[in-house]
Amino acid sequence: MSVAELQPGYEEVFTVTDYYDGPRKGIASFKGQPHFYDCIFDERKGDYSDLFRLTPVPQSVFQLAMEDWAIWRKWEQAYANGKATIDMHPALPEDRERHEQLKPILDSALVSSERSMVQVGHFDPIGKALGPTGVMRNLQVRWSDAEVSSS
Repeated sequence: MSVAELQPGYEEVFTVTDYYDGPRKGIASFKGQPHFYDCIFDERKGDYSDLFRLTPVPQSVFQLAMEDWAIWRKWEQAYANGKATIDMHPALPEDRERHEQLKPILDSALVSSERSMVQVGHFDPIGKALGPTGVMRNLQVRWSDAEVSSS
């Protein structure tokens, strides 16, 4: 994806590592820099909100996350084309060892912290669907300030 494909006011979504009725965790650009996004669950409503904690991601971690994302996308493409099974998820056999090396690093590095800020996130697909059915489309996100309730 090129930045030129983004709609005005949107930023690039680099990864989606948790998805339930929409992106819940991953890495996206916020003000031009990679940030870990983590959807806030609304306990009162018993559902996910449109609020996300955003935490800056160091470039070294971002590079590892992009490597792992490429491993997952390769598996996803193979699965959608009938060349991989769900049992292989999230990596093809030839990529499994590297994924297993990256996983603990990313699990410990990609977390919300006291440096997190809260923003409303609105995710949309970019362009037309390419590839087989079931392959995640490239996404973009528009961040806006969260309304703070005084009640």
